[in-house]
Amino acid sequence: MVGIIARILLAASLVGGTCLGVNAQQTASVTVSVKNHRFQPTEIHAPPNVPIELRVKNLDSAPMEFESVSLRVEKVVTGNGEGIIRLRPLAPGRYEFFDDFHPETRGALVTK
Repeated sequence: MVGIIARILLAASLVGGTCLGVNAQQTASVTVSVKNHRFQPTEIHAPPNVPIELRVKNLDSAPMEFESVSLRVEKVVTGNGEGIIRLRPLAPGRYEFFDDFHPETRGALVTK
């Protein structure tokens, strides 16, 4: 019985240690705004291989839909509102995004 409890505690501590490593990883915070159906700035930068919190500020009165095929995300942001998108750690590269309601509104997230 003691052996079983010891194995359960060991397994729990290993899982807990793994979770602590993930939570201890620093998250990069990046912000992009939309005004007059244009991303500002059109190119944003973040470090590679860390989780990213992308804040999208919609300064227009109409809603917009932040969308990216390469990031596998889409999020509607209300007019004069803000949305937060949590991204997985990304390899170095260029990730295009656009406003699905106004496809000519385009930008990119660059990780390097």
